[in-house]
Amino acid sequence: MTASIQVIDRAASLMDAIASYEGPASLKLLSADTGLHPSTAFRILAALVETGFVERDAASGYMLGRKLVHLAERVRHGVDIREQARDVMEALRDELGETVNLTVREGDEVIYIERLSPKRMMRVEQVIGSRAPLHVTAVGKLMLGELGDSFIQAYAKRTGLPPYTSHTFVQVTELLDVAHQAREAGYALDNQEAEEGVGCIGVPIYDGSGKIIAGLSVSAPIERRRDEWIERLRQAGRELSWRLGYRG
Repeated sequence: MTASIQVIDRAASLMDAIASYEGPASLKLLSADTGLHPSTAFRILAALVETGFVERDAASGYMLGRKLVHLAERVRHGVDIREQARDVMEALRDELGETVNLTVREGDEVIYIERLSPKRMMRVEQVIGSRAPLHVTAVGKLMLGELGDSFIQAYAKRTGLPPYTSHTFVQVTELLDVAHQAREAGYALDNQEAEEGVGCIGVPIYDGSGKIIAGLSVSAPIERRRDEWIERLRQAGRELSWRLGYRG
């Protein structure tokens, strides 16, 4: 245990040392900065390169890896995405008069982390913290589309694609088709697949690395859902993604 912790400490000191340079740093400099023997520093750096936390250029200089950038984006967005989304969601709720949701993926499910409902008697309720399988939600289909065919096939095998209503896609070929369509279109629909009588439109939220980190959706009784909401929701998704560093 002590040896393992010592390795982590040394790896952290090496990454701190790399971060102190504007460009790639040589093994000799990093060894001197951290007080580590060159052979020890080299072994730890090699492991960090293999895991993507550090990168090595053609001249054998070391720099922080893109994986750290992606992790930093996830930490930042995990802290402030609800705050950043609040006024965007309020504007959508007030304009469309329906429930607006913010969801993130955890494993094979989406989690509702924020929800704003209109002040009316007949509305769709989603409890903050509630979960739903990826294949029954609009946002979930977008996330499956990004994760790719291999993930979708493994997901279908893992979960068995349980039906929530008579409209739920329970065949992997159908799920692959709708996930492809969602990725291509930049939005997805839930046509009473999670709950009878309820329709949903979802759009992706991207982070600075270009990955989908959340989804924005509007839920309504199916007879009230309108196709003209799609472009408005896509505009809101683009605005929120821009706030979170996406420039695609």
